[in-house]
Amino acid sequence: MTYNVAILGASGYTGAELVRLIATHPSLTITGLSGNSKAGMAMADVFPHLRHLDLPALTTIEEMDLSGVDLVFCALPHATSQAVISKLPQSLKIVDLSADFRLRDPADYEKWYGKGHAATQMQGEAVYGLTEFYRDQIKAARLVAGTGCNAATGQYALRPLIEAGVIDLDQIIIDLKAAVSGAGRSLKENLLHAELSEGANGYAVGGTHRHLGEFDQEFSAIAGRPVQVQFTPHLIPANRGILATTYVQGDPQTIYDTLHAAYADEPFIEVLPMGQTPSMKHVRASNFCHIGVAADRVPGRAIVIAALDNLTKGSSGQALQNANLMLGLPETEGLMLAPVFP
Repeated sequence: MTYNVAILGASGYTGAELVRLIATHPSLTITGLSGNSKAGMAMADVFPHLRHLDLPALTTIEEMDLSGVDLVFCALPHATSQAVISKLPQSLKIVDLSADFRLRDPADYEKWYGKGHAATQMQGEAVYGLTEFYRDQIKAARLVAGTGCNAATGQYALRPLIEAGVIDLDQIIIDLKAAVSGAGRSLKENLLHAELSEGANGYAVGGTHRHLGEFDQEFSAIAGRPVQVQFTPHLIPANRGILATTYVQGDPQTIYDTLHAAYADEPFIEVLPMGQTPSMKHVRASNFCHIGVAADRVPGRAIVIAALDNLTKGSSGQALQNANLMLGLPETEGLMLAPVFP
């Protein structure tokens, strides 16, 4: 059986990544693409790397015909999805890639995003889209809220350890390197080549990054008490990828064994042999996440490193993984593409 899907916000990086992945999916057909600022244009003119595909032209959201559509991917900017999604037909399944429904508490949303939530009646309905940990809820959901790409990377490294109680919950440090595509496609001075290349810089330093809201929400729920990690992201001159180096206190072998057991049956999570560390290069343009564990020189300390592609496993690939579950399809369908190397 083939399902019809539409992508709202297809003129951004995550929208284009969805098109790339769905193009080889045996059970999905793209019947609508919106991009308000590019309405009327062919997708090939917006993203020439997709010109080999037979795709509908971009329209505005208002002009899009959703009759016959089974599922909508919403790849719109933050604070835009709330108003759009609340007006979509109840019959549609929705996977939202923005931050608009990730935080369950409206007060938390206002704290981290600086404005009140415009669709609080739907906020409680949304299922958090970290597939490996919310699989059963996602299967039954109408609305799934995709995670932040940084938040996903840190959680893959730490969730099983927090749940198993094998690390000190008050001594967690996440040092994260993020590629520039995570900042979106809009023009920003600090993302110009001359400003970004040949350097790296920390940003949102001191606990102001919005993805901390997700860490607080998820880690505290697992632990049954407040958990506040120390988190510093760094912008690096790479196009795609995230590398999260987490520093924890606990027995390194126990930490490794816990992660290895937790992900033993997961098709997209690979725990490397003890002492090996992952590279962004080895997961590029794929839906895989690689995790490595190394013992620190000081007994009782360990380093856990996770790498994934922010546009795929951190966003659009995760969205497609969730859509497969929502539509009753094999979870891996359309997603077993090997990483691009070098």
